[in-house]
Amino acid sequence: MRILHISDCYLPRLGGIEVQVADLVGKQREAGHTVEVATATPGEPLPGVRRVVAGLPFDLPVHPRGTVHLIRLMTGWRPDVVHVHAGAVSPFAWQGVRAAVRAGLPVVVTVHSMWDPVTSGLYLGLQAAFEWRRWGIAVTAVSEAAARPIRAVAGAGVPVHVVSNGLDVTAWHPEPGRAVPEGERGHSEGAHVVAVGRLAPRKQPVRLLKLLKAARAMVPGTIPMRATIVGEGPARGSMERYLRAQEMDWVSLPGRFTRDQIKELLASADVFVAPAPRESFGLAALEARAAGVPVVARSQSGVADFVRPGKEGLLGHTFDELASSVARLVRDEPLRASIAAHNREVEPIACSWPAVLDGFERCYAEVRASRP
Repeated sequence: MRILHISDCYLPRLGGIEVQVADLVGKQREAGHTVEVATATPGEPLPGVRRVVAGLPFDLPVHPRGTVHLIRLMTGWRPDVVHVHAGAVSPFAWQGVRAAVRAGLPVVVTVHSMWDPVTSGLYLGLQAAFEWRRWGIAVTAVSEAAARPIRAVAGAGVPVHVVSNGLDVTAWHPEPGRAVPEGERGHSEGAHVVAVGRLAPRKQPVRLLKLLKAARAMVPGTIPMRATIVGEGPARGSMERYLRAQEMDWVSLPGRFTRDQIKELLASADVFVAPAPRESFGLAALEARAAGVPVVARSQSGVADFVRPGKEGLLGHTFDELASSVARLVRDEPLRASIAAHNREVEPIACSWPAVLDGFERCYAEVRASRP
């Protein structure tokens, strides 16, 4: 099958969507498909990557005449399906949708973000202006939580499926002999709480520090506790100031880690925290779950698709419930051990690449069947 992926952002930019799309492209090529990418992100030439760049300030990934360029690309190469990747607002991606519709090609749109009420209102306005519900597209979301607001806007005429983000699950398994069994760990350093993510204001990283402080207050002083927050971003300064003011020297901010470094860190982790309420999926939480670490996350986030309370971790709907869940796992070593053992033994199959590829191929077949 000839597949054209369209994404505002792509390599060499490194972010959740960029890495996920690049991994998907690689897996589809390994499966025997002919795959190309069209992106508005400038960068060095890459095999099978068409850069539609306007040279705007700050390397903004938009193009004022993107639709025209994409129609030319599609009519020349004639893919069997166009797969568009969109965030909350992705002008170039939606130009790709419009171009594919005008070129008469089947279209699947993957929404990688969580629509808030403002975003939903925007797409209702676009429906009134362009009637995109009648374009014959299919939509996928990365989790049930992300799918719900899309379905409310798209209505019955636009199918909205859930296809998880993909992960090479076996690559995150603890290496034999590396993960120390719970009962054999020394307690001088205490329970190790880990979080991974970009230190951006929208992720509320200072609120994460407040959550850790609240959890620490619920744990007896005789039980040691430490935390490591991996990542880099503009909120780092405010986090460092908060840590100094609260004398939280048991929390470290080591900066950005590679995948291998994160895997090594997770081998020493007892609890992973993913507190963002509007997390559409939570790839870092999935990596921790695949590595055998109990996960604490919001029940209303996409993490709830692969974390069940008491099975793979604990879920909370509010700040207080999250803090209580972290404290409970720090205090309750047998519960920690049972969840960790379950996570090591039971793989998140729905998030594995074979399942993800199968999900997308079913979506491709659906939109291709709907067009002559």
